Amino acid sequence: MGEFWGPTMFVSVLGFIFIGYPVAFVLAGTALIFALAGSLVGDFDLVLLRALPDRTFGVMSNYTLLAVPYFIFMGALLEKSKMAEDLLETIGVLFGNFRGGLAIGVVGVGMLFAAATGVVGASVTAMGLISFPVMQRHGYREDISLGVISAAGTLGQIIPPSIVLIVLGDQMGVSVGALFRTAVIPGVALTLSYVLYILLMAWIVPESMPPVKTGVHTNGGTGLLKRVLGSMLPPIVLILIVLGSIFLGIATPTEAGSLGAVGALVLSFLNGKLSLKILRESMEDTVRLTVMVVFLLIGSTVFTLVLRGFDGDLWIADMLSSLPGGTLSFLLLINLLVFFLGFFIDFFEIAFIIIPLIILPAQMLGIDLVWLAIILAVNIQTSFLTPPFGFSLFYLRGVTPATVPTSLIYKGAVPFIGIQLTVLFALIFWVSL
Repeated sequence: MGEFWGPTMFVSVLGFIFIGYPVAFVLAGTALIFALAGSLVGDFDLVLLRALPDRTFGVMSNYTLLAVPYFIFMGALLEKSKMAEDLLETIGVLFGNFRGGLAIGVVGVGMLFAAATGVVGASVTAMGLISFPVMQRHGYREDISLGVISAAGTLGQIIPPSIVLIVLGDQMGVSVGALFRTAVIPGVALTLSYVLYILLMAWIVPESMPPVKTGVHTNGGTGLLKRVLGSMLPPIVLILIVLGSIFLGIATPTEAGSLGAVGALVLSFLNGKLSLKILRESMEDTVRLTVMVVFLLIGSTVFTLVLRGFDGDLWIADMLSSLPGGTLSFLLLINLLVFFLGFFIDFFEIAFIIIPLIILPAQMLGIDLVWLAIILAVNIQTSFLTPPFGFSLFYLRGVTPATVPTSLIYKGAVPFIGIQLTVLFALIFWVSL
């Protein structure tokens, strides 16, 4: 009977999650129940649980994970201080005078905001509030506008400094700096793919994305230059300082995150937008998200420890490494599972459930863990757009008028899901070669 504990435990966890129980408590609670049941029939040694205090302390004292609250705070502060609004308005002026230009401007802001914050909720909410009414006013087709906003907002999942990349790096034992450097490739590929889709749609259906009316450009050349330098230069400098310090090896991601948090405070102050209210709200967002990540980490630590006590990790490694087709089959199966889970559960939860189970078989197959993490990050990013529980869709639903049907938001996201899957499969086939 011993060989059935691991598979049964894994299926039970997924069942409880789909019922709706909190994932952190499902992971830890299911593991402890199975540990007790297994010990009663002699298939699990409870002595293994003595390792839990040390493992929990290891999570709490993890230096790499300290970057998470720093980057969350930086993103929340930049969003609440209205810097995203200034960026959107300026890029709209720069690109709006040709068909699809406003949509391309939104993608550009999504890329810049992703590199400045790494927080999807802040990007989608800000762009939904600011750019959707502008795109409506200038005659953009609503489903295209909604799709562009939701997809551009998800770029924060793959473009550094991405919170999910920090978590994946910690879980897989690879350098976060290496992940940040490698993630630039799919991040740029996705951004360019979005732009190409917009240009194609503007050519095929020109009335869907008309040029912005001439009245928007009222500042003249000098005024426009001043506006560009004032709204775009500060966040770009912050991005270059934060990411440049990591890429050049001057600072670790954690040190760069602290630098980014201080930089966001300085920029907010110089813009005259820093207040106790904004500071308190940013800190509350940071604490809430950080506590969620820590609880999920502790829950996954308990789950992984008990699963190994049942040799479940060896069962999974043997099953996945012996698939016909080798590396390609392994990558396709894992990504199919992640894509399916993305319809129903949060991206952090996917990472903490799947990652501990696939590291060993990936190593047995000789897969580069850095590229495996990048592939999974792109796939997890897709979960933000897949109904019924895509978080970008939820964020956008919360800031769009009630007259916009939810089905229209889903419809707008479909082409961008296709684009992301195309990039994902290209990465899978390239890594499997």
